[in-house]
Amino acid sequence: MVKRGDSFISQGSAARFRDLQIQLRDRWQNIEQFDNSDYDILVVPSLTLDPSELKKVEGSHHYEERLLFSLIRLRNPRNRLVYVTSQPLAPIIIDYYLQLLPGIPFSHARERLVTLTTYDAAEKPLTQKILERPRLIERIRQSLRINKAYMICFNSTHLERELSIQLDIPLWAVDPDLLHLGTKSGSRQVFAEAGVSHPDGSQLVWTPEDLAISAAALWERQPHLKRMVVKLNEGFSGEGNAILCLDEISETINQGAGTCSFEDLRGAISERFASMRFQSNHETWSNYARQIPELGAIVEAFVEGEEKRSPSVQGRIAPTGEVEILSTHDQILGGPDGQVYLGCSFPADAAYRLQLQEIGLEIGKNLASKGALERYGVDFVAVKQSNGSWDLQAIEINLRKGGTTHPFMTLRFLTNGKFQLEDGKFYSRQGQEKYYVATDNLQKSQYKGLLPHDLMDIIAHHRLHFDSSTETGTVFHLMSCLSEFGKLGLTSIGNTPEESQAIYEQVEQVLDRETS
Repeated sequence: MVKRGDSFISQGSAARFRDLQIQLRDRWQNIEQFDNSDYDILVVPSLTLDPSELKKVEGSHHYEERLLFSLIRLRNPRNRLVYVTSQPLAPIIIDYYLQLLPGIPFSHARERLVTLTTYDAAEKPLTQKILERPRLIERIRQSLRINKAYMICFNSTHLERELSIQLDIPLWAVDPDLLHLGTKSGSRQVFAEAGVSHPDGSQLVWTPEDLAISAAALWERQPHLKRMVVKLNEGFSGEGNAILCLDEISETINQGAGTCSFEDLRGAISERFASMRFQSNHETWSNYARQIPELGAIVEAFVEGEEKRSPSVQGRIAPTGEVEILSTHDQILGGPDGQVYLGCSFPADAAYRLQLQEIGLEIGKNLASKGALERYGVDFVAVKQSNGSWDLQAIEINLRKGGTTHPFMTLRFLTNGKFQLEDGKFYSRQGQEKYYVATDNLQKSQYKGLLPHDLMDIIAHHRLHFDSSTETGTVFHLMSCLSEFGKLGLTSIGNTPEESQAIYEQVEQVLDRETS
């Protein structure tokens, strides 16, 4: 037995998992032929993440709905899909997605969809719930043509690997042994190897004491720093970040960083950890400190700038090893210091779009050389320089389906269009440029109490739905979040950046009026 990630896995099981993933390489060309493929796709939308981090995201137990865009794969009349959730999905939500399919009778698509549930609302990953239910695993197996099936997920861990092995179908995701490449410290390692600019920072530490030492060393290297970012190594969506303000520490010790001892710096920083600005509204230092020995942490220089943006690039590593750039976005960030992901617009600004693609390709090649597979995303900070150019600093790598995945895949599946690497734009089959604004976090207290049926009434009355004839409009998700949390996700697609923004704003204005 060898230890892999968070579990022990036998050499035989490890070899079997590799063999299953090799099947993806052999089938890849057929899988990619979207209109002619003939496969059964198992969707396990489990957020297999640290429970304490998940609690920071309101309505996280409804995020299993984010992969419902996968139902659009049923546009191919020979594909079949099995979708598993913790709790039953409302039929009206399923119907909403199936009615988006152009040219496919609703009944035909419905017959090729199997929905299964664990009926378990416990705060643990969906994949774990499935593994605890052998009869459900058998039911899943009976729903699949095993020799024509593969599994997709939100993120891959030892649990998803174990389910893949038990079902004897390949997992179209990164091997969990490589997940460290997508952590904060692993990202910094890849950036350094690929020669990509990234902020000065520390190696991974496991105690608050070592974190203070690393922060003091960083301040000594860069005495003019105003702020640092402390990050939990396995945090996501910026919810595990905290801002350490150095000006306040300088005032405390009554002298500049360059004239006081290292021990003075370390001690002053350690005392200020409790008053850091945590990006999650629910975080405290006592809880944060308890997570450091479990998740690890790093500290980085905060990138300052008068005009600053947060673009990202998304890519995919095929089972054959080929690296493909899929999209770029300008991210919409919130929180006290703009560290929390709220949404995005596609594509990223033309001023740095192609540069993002070039850097993303180099990072993808580095990941591919290490055996990584499937989707990856890289987040940046872009700062405008005095000469009008933009300085790009890589911040982190995500080896999972992130907040930019479902809007782009929704656009791709609905329009059957293509992303053009030459200009970084997306074109419909008719050659029309397509743009969108998307969010997981349109959240207002006045939206609470709205049921999915109420939302459908509003969509229909105000004609907010996606129009397949013009290929513009809004596609909604996270509809189950509305009633309890007043939270909704949406992707507003237009033929110009201005049109997509106007469509998004119209949806928000209508919802505000309907709930005022």
